[in-house]
Amino acid sequence: MNRTGERGEELAASHLREEGHEILARNYRFGRAEVDLVSRNADELVFVEVKTRRGLGFGRPEEAVTPDKQAQLTKAARGYLHEHDRPDAACRFDVVAVLLTGDEPPTIRHFRDAFWAKE
Repeated sequence: MNRTGERGEELAASHLREEGHEILARNYRFGRAEVDLVSRNADELVFVEVKTRRGLGFGRPEEAVTPDKQAQLTKAARGYLHEHDRPDAACRFDVVAVLLTGDEPPTIRHFRDAFWAKE
């Protein structure tokens, strides 16, 4: 992972903790699928994709969570639920978009329930 991505994930994890999330896993892998953060918020497991950009030249960070990416996140989430014996756990998919521009403070946007599980 590059430094921009690492910084974005750390900022996202801090943001989620401030919102009451407990971070359970980082960069969880199941086969070739990966999810950046797994957290617990109240009674829900939250699978979080973090997208970080240094500018808007390639679009807003959240626009990079394509249907193909959503399918990979779904696969990783199903793997996590299986490996942790939680097949019926309440869960959701969130996206945290981090924009790092020059000397400005980071902009963090949290999209709760960003998408539904993909088949």
